[in-house]
Amino acid sequence: MADSKVIILTGASRGIGLAIAHYLLKQSHKLVVVSRSEGPLRELEKTYTGNVAVCAGDLADFDLGQKAVDLAQKQFQRLDGLIINHGVLDPVKKLADSTASEWRDAYNVNFFSAVAMSKAALPELRKSKGCILYTSSGAAMNAYPTWGAYGSAKAAMNHLAMTLANEEPEITSISIRPGVVDTEMQRDIREKHNTAMFEKDAARFKELKETG
Repeated sequence: MADSKVIILTGASRGIGLAIAHYLLKQSHKLVVVSRSEGPLRELEKTYTGNVAVCAGDLADFDLGQKAVDLAQKQFQRLDGLIINHGVLDPVKKLADSTASEWRDAYNVNFFSAVAMSKAALPELRKSKGCILYTSSGAAMNAYPTWGAYGSAKAAMNHLAMTLANEEPEITSISIRPGVVDTEMQRDIREKHNTAMFEKDAARFKELKETG
């Protein structure tokens, strides 16, 4: 495929990330897939032989971004895109019941890892005039009680995308809000976090599942 691209995709082991991986690979693009869970990444590697490179690790490890970029160069000799799709919802609790350490841990995964990954990719993306796509959330725009750490980190990520769009005009940087998607995270919202959430919010997510 003449216009095949090389893309780093984080959060590729499940949910939206796994769906993106299958979609892009079926279009004959090449992926460096990144996640803590190595098993699903290896399945992608096995299914799409020669088009997948696996970079398993904790996204809170800020060195992982450079490892992923180096792997893209080693396996595919270029980098055209970066999709930042990983994230964690915890801690799901009111600020009064949270600690600063819990918020810092959430920001390390949801925001600072995106900073580190983006910075590592910039030199190669400048060469290819590539793009960075950040998976954001409605929680970045609307405050959900008990979701403060997640929502504010996603809001910071939106601003990161806008900042890079101005600082790096030859790289396309955007954040997208995919809406409510029936993923493992949504299941956790309904079944794990529902008792910590405000009743009306928990009921809304339950209704969305029931009504489709």
